Amino acid sequence: VDVHAFMAPYQARNIRFERLPFDHPLYIMYSSGTTGVPKCIIHGAGGTLLQHLKEHVLHTDIKPGDRLFYFTTCGWMMWNWLVSGLAAGATLMLYDGSPFISRGSVLWDYAAAEKISVFGTSAKYIDTLAKLGLEPGRTRDLSALRALLSTGSPLVPESFDYVYRAIKADLQLASISGGTDIISCFALGCPIVPVWRGELQCRGLGMKVEVWNDEGRPLHGEKGELVCTAPFPSMPTGFWNDPDGKKYRAAYFERFPGVWHHGDYVELTAHDGLVIHGRSDAVLNPGGVRIGTAEIYRQVEQLDEVVESLAIGQDWPPQQPDDVRVVLFVRLRDGLTLDSALVQRIRQQIRDNTTPRHVPAAVVQVSDIPRTRSGKIVELAVRNIVHGLPVKNIEALANPEALAQFRDREELRA
Repeated sequence: VDVHAFMAPYQARNIRFERLPFDHPLYIMYSSGTTGVPKCIIHGAGGTLLQHLKEHVLHTDIKPGDRLFYFTTCGWMMWNWLVSGLAAGATLMLYDGSPFISRGSVLWDYAAAEKISVFGTSAKYIDTLAKLGLEPGRTRDLSALRALLSTGSPLVPESFDYVYRAIKADLQLASISGGTDIISCFALGCPIVPVWRGELQCRGLGMKVEVWNDEGRPLHGEKGELVCTAPFPSMPTGFWNDPDGKKYRAAYFERFPGVWHHGDYVELTAHDGLVIHGRSDAVLNPGGVRIGTAEIYRQVEQLDEVVESLAIGQDWPPQQPDDVRVVLFVRLRDGLTLDSALVQRIRQQIRDNTTPRHVPAAVVQVSDIPRTRSGKIVELAVRNIVHGLPVKNIEALANPEALAQFRDREELRA
């Protein structure tokens, strides 16, 4: 495409800027739908810009002249986050299409050719690169690349190893986490502290993030609920069609009155970093022991045969349940069939690296795993299907047809 010819009809002209209130609506965001009907969230201009500038300039060290890329669609909040890079003086690098054309090299060819300095993507993309055996840094000049950002799901420790081995040894690998609800991050990177394998580097500046137990007491070194105990700039200004704020308060402030409860099951580390073990409402509870689903996914997806997995807690026994059992669904590489030997390897991998409570009672092969349009797997939707309950967020799924294979499975009957 001849860019100059394309732009010729569009002549530059003066832009008239309106003076508007700090909380003037900027974005209406829809949550991904992993836990139910998507929330319709309104974000204000001032708080969003302040929060993004902090995260770009201080947490990511973005400077004028940097070239900022995030592999995202317009339906994911990382697109909105990317756009704010203009305020830090960065040049935005855009890509639309599959990241796996040209045998998976297209984004890294782009990064090398355009000298991208900050490259953002999803944890699943990094995991897939590793499973494909690709080593982008071996054959490309990535000397301009200074930071690699990952979000969407927890970045497992093995992915840290892969990035530093196969992409670049001297960069800031920042696993970041927050969400559409705050259009930003609760925990993210810091360019002046070490990167610890498997950890998000730090909590966001100005964010009073803590980990609480069920009684509302702070924890350190133990798993608990991620909360934010003080207001922050990018809190939603409200929900659409919620004039009295009832839906908004119910979404975040009912679990701990007056305190933002985000719904992530997390742990503060000895380095004051953060480890995310999964969504709170997807936590498994066999025998009364709380287990984050990410703890299981980390182990299972190290096996070459397994492309991805999804775990739920199934009421057990089905007719008169007095406990739950862990059920693991796996999608295998094309052409592979789950057999007793692979089931045993999966269970042994989990048992050897976690606890006996983590070991699934049933392992079931599926051809696809349902996910939202932003790529997040939906444990609660699958759990509802298995228990014969309705799924409230069908419209939020990118592949709702995948749910059918979880219904009435022989392997899940008593």
